Amino acid sequence: MTKFAYFAGHEQFQPERLIEHAVLAEKAGFDMVLVSEHFHPWVDDLGASGFAFATIAAMAQATSTIDLATGVTTPLWRYHPGVVAQAAATLDRISGGRFTLGVGTGENLNEGPLGYDFPKYAERASRMSEALDIMRALLDGDKLTYDGEWYQTDRAKLYSPPVHPLPIYMAAGGPKSAALAGRKAEGIITSVKDPAITFERVIDPARQAASDAGRPPPTILATRWSIRAQDSNEAWATLGAWRGLRAPGRLNAVDPMDLRQRADEMDRSEILSMYPIVHTSKQYVEVYSPLIHDVHADIVAIQTTSIDQEETIAMLGAEVLPALRELG
Repeated sequence: MTKFAYFAGHEQFQPERLIEHAVLAEKAGFDMVLVSEHFHPWVDDLGASGFAFATIAAMAQATSTIDLATGVTTPLWRYHPGVVAQAAATLDRISGGRFTLGVGTGENLNEGPLGYDFPKYAERASRMSEALDIMRALLDGDKLTYDGEWYQTDRAKLYSPPVHPLPIYMAAGGPKSAALAGRKAEGIITSVKDPAITFERVIDPARQAASDAGRPPPTILATRWSIRAQDSNEAWATLGAWRGLRAPGRLNAVDPMDLRQRADEMDRSEILSMYPIVHTSKQYVEVYSPLIHDVHADIVAIQTTSIDQEETIAMLGAEVLPALRELG
């Protein structure tokens, strides 16, 4: 049975408001809150950047049934993978076993401001491979001495371990990351525009890699962005905090001001064309149903922004989730 996640974006909302959104998402019937983890937002004028691990801890106390997950954190520079495992285990205990660790290779927006180099993909993937080994071993209860190319541990152990078998999901947008996730993670987080391309570049490589490694097929968490608005003017206003997400050079940018300036130099229609614009519950169902009947995702994450986010969460719960659950 398909589960449904609500995306809580630290780049748009301050953490105290995201905690309220998690409560509303639980009330609306979502199964999970997927929480972004950033040091810098996508733009400097409307963005936010709360500390996700603290926000999730507060969400765990404010809710009782909904699952919680990072979507995603990067265990490669700002945090040693052992520290990420410790944070995940603590969040799992605080939430009573409701936490899933989502990780990814990141963007320079979160590493460069703190003085870290942001290397090319090959090094990032190599680091992630070691990080996955370390985090999995620690979360499984091992006392770990590890001497890798990038990371070392000396008899490291989590003395506040997770209270349930805590899965690690890895973000993947191409076959190399998908294969790494298939070999070493329990799930994949992938953003879907064209289901056929997602199968070719992400799902099939991940499943093949998992099979080759003698592992079960990974859980598929599929996400898709949408903007709730009645017209293009409202859509642009709604997208304010996210408009740098589609600006050129976003992967290597350091300053949200640069991304904001680049985005505002682009034609607005060009940026808006990259997102489905919806207004009614029927339109939401049309946008997200392919993730169920074409992608066959285990978890569908609704990443949406609107002028009135609280009302939108309530509408999703009352009108959209029941229709999507019938499909799933």
